[in-house]
Amino acid sequence: MPTQKAVHGITVAHFLESHREKLRMDLVVGEAGLGRLIQEGTINRPALALTGFFKYFANKRIQVIGAAEMTYLKTLDTRRQTAILRRMTQRHIPCLVLTRNYQPTPPMLEVAREMNLPLIRTPMITKNWINLATLAIDNEFAPQGSEHATTLDIKGVGVMLRGDSGIGKSECALALIERGHSLVADDLTIIRLLDERELMASSRPLNRGYMECRGIGIINVAEMFGVKCVRREKRIDIVITLREWTPEVVEERTGLEENFYDILGMRVPHIELYVRPGRDIARLVEVAALTHALKIMGHDPARDFNDRLIAFMSSQGQEPAPTRIKPLARD
Repeated sequence: MPTQKAVHGITVAHFLESHREKLRMDLVVGEAGLGRLIQEGTINRPALALTGFFKYFANKRIQVIGAAEMTYLKTLDTRRQTAILRRMTQRHIPCLVLTRNYQPTPPMLEVAREMNLPLIRTPMITKNWINLATLAIDNEFAPQGSEHATTLDIKGVGVMLRGDSGIGKSECALALIERGHSLVADDLTIIRLLDERELMASSRPLNRGYMECRGIGIINVAEMFGVKCVRREKRIDIVITLREWTPEVVEERTGLEENFYDILGMRVPHIELYVRPGRDIARLVEVAALTHALKIMGHDPARDFNDRLIAFMSSQGQEPAPTRIKPLARD
């Protein structure tokens, strides 16, 4: 099972530095407050709060001041503006973002300096900024985990290779990269659950594009095979576990049984391949990925053949034996 990590909040400094270019953000004042925590993965426009109604105020979120909010604030006198903004800030809001390159009002600057509130400005229009910021912060708050596994992109199919240490995951991945497929992560895969429906795999920035090959050492995949052989992230579509073959092992022969592996509460199709002399494991992994791609498109070779076999037996007047399909198995 993957190691899981809960995300309870991120600092304004992290949000600003990680997404400054994409969201075109600049810090106006409040550098001392960059350690404030953003505790909810969404954005709030404090329209009602600016009128003095704080009963359902989402104070744990980034607060955005757009055209409507700025127009309303400018109808208030300086004293009223200062009082409202101070009451908002006292509720420990993480930061205030001004869209459309609005200049902060004097009361805004006064309160931000007085209470160490990060005041951020962007030239983007409010709707566009909120849309992009919501995606960015949702990604930050996505459930995360890690798995001792190597992940590859095989013809558009995200494959996570598991197995005991020394079983040959990296060697298998190297053979697949040599055939033109792409490396996502070697040895340790970082996994995030996006929108509660999609598992995204990536590598740690430190070792992205590098692999460890036993007996050789560290190799740079991009330099050896080209930058096209390295991907920053990929959705996990199938999990393949490599196991040591023993004489008593009973291997799947038809492909009719469906097995799943649990990652962050999501069930991912799971196949076990047994490593033994003479088997081209890289080729088998490649075929498993392509077969999975066919299944996604509605073509299941095992079921198609099973249906043909049943139809043939029926035409010969034979009673077909019932097919047993295992509904669910977890690693």
